[in-house]
Amino acid sequence: MSELIKLEIYRFNPETDEKPYMQSFEVPLEKPGMKLLDALNYIKWNIDGTLSYRRSCGEGVCGSDGFNINGVNGLGCITPLEGLKQPIQIRPLPSMVVTRDLIVDMTHFFDQYRQIKPWLQSKSPEPENERLQSPEDRAKLDGSYECILCGCCTTSCPSWWWNGDRFLGPAALLQANRWIQDSRDEATGERLDELEDAFKLYRCHQIMNCMETCPKELNPTKAISDIKRALTKRKV
Repeated sequence: MSELIKLEIYRFNPETDEKPYMQSFEVPLEKPGMKLLDALNYIKWNIDGTLSYRRSCGEGVCGSDGFNINGVNGLGCITPLEGLKQPIQIRPLPSMVVTRDLIVDMTHFFDQYRQIKPWLQSKSPEPENERLQSPEDRAKLDGSYECILCGCCTTSCPSWWWNGDRFLGPAALLQANRWIQDSRDEATGERLDELEDAFKLYRCHQIMNCMETCPKELNPTKAISDIKRALTKRKV
């Protein structure tokens, strides 16, 4: 007999349910190294086909399967079942509108990402082949470009919970700093002008939940501090 893993999963179908509820399931630990996403797939394919959640690559690259797992945000596809306190409680990412079960509406999250204009801006003539940068300048982008926009950091941030309508949040600000640091980008001044706002940037109080929950082990708090330093430096 396989060991049984106990889970409690947040359920809510706005078309039929008056309010959310937690539903219990048991899943066999069929093989070593099983991940939380494997358990959800087992439930959907063998127990309850109505269970709704996002998934795609299953390798921690696409960022689709962000959940709140035992009170901490993470990706289901890279979270091992072994070692998790049971019953494993799985909820949607916090402070998001729930579409159904574990699926949340990411519209506002991606709207904020678009606000920082996450593309190269340059007024110089387009080169014949490519825009080059030194290895040293390229290294400045490490720790920023790896972000997969899963939303785990932003939805773990109390400042975003309280001021999410105006505070851009860790993920968007991490990406903003990525372009500010890019030696090929020529819109640094305009980018900093857009961020010099009491709410867009300065609602960060360095609680550092974002750093603790990032599945890529990135540090949005440092990126936000780098933006603040850049704003201070240009005033000197």
